Amino acid sequence: MRHEDKFEINRFDYHILKNRLDNLFPLDANSGAYGYYRVRSIYFDNIYDKALREKLDGVSRREKFRIRLYNYDPSFIKLEKKVKIAGLGRKETAAITANQVEKILYGDVEWMAVSNNHLIGEFYSKIILHQLKPSTIVDYRREAYTFVPGNVRITLDSDIRTAFGNTEFLNFDIPLVKSDNSSYAVLEVKYDEFIPDIVRLAVGLDSRRRGAYSKYALSRRYD
Repeated sequence: MRHEDKFEINRFDYHILKNRLDNLFPLDANSGAYGYYRVRSIYFDNIYDKALREKLDGVSRREKFRIRLYNYDPSFIKLEKKVKIAGLGRKETAAITANQVEKILYGDVEWMAVSNNHLIGEFYSKIILHQLKPSTIVDYRREAYTFVPGNVRITLDSDIRTAFGNTEFLNFDIPLVKSDNSSYAVLEVKYDEFIPDIVRLAVGLDSRRRGAYSKYALSRRYD
């Protein structure tokens, strides 16, 4: 389980933070030549919007499933389960193929029942028992930094977009709309047991107001 602190920031704050982080911490290995990458996820929920309601209601123990890829590259796709318990977070992942994703999105899930991967098997059981279905696409730009002491990861997520409830996850030509106009970016700081002072000072952790910002919840406003 890891600590996860989230903060909404404006454009001015973003540029100050980015300049500071660029000079203090190395970029994530996946950042590429331009120092950022695109993240695209499709989230799953049931007919009662259980994952969304639990997030909005601040339920202490909750989980959600999503499928994610990077830079619109379908050659590497992950199924992810995110678990939150009393403010701490944990993530489990499993690699899946583009063909398997298409099957899931169109309701062909019986192949998952005989998978040797425990997360795929669990996802199958939740689809059957809880009637999980594709809910919404979230697409954004991420700048990520790392710091080995404390296993710290700092991310700046901006240009957060959604697909009007369209769930064609592998169709990269569908129209997207900005999901939030009230802030410019989201700062996330994730760490294990402790957060080093240099990170705390760099991001102004003690002076910022933590929030329960959810890219998934914001994107659901257009469904």
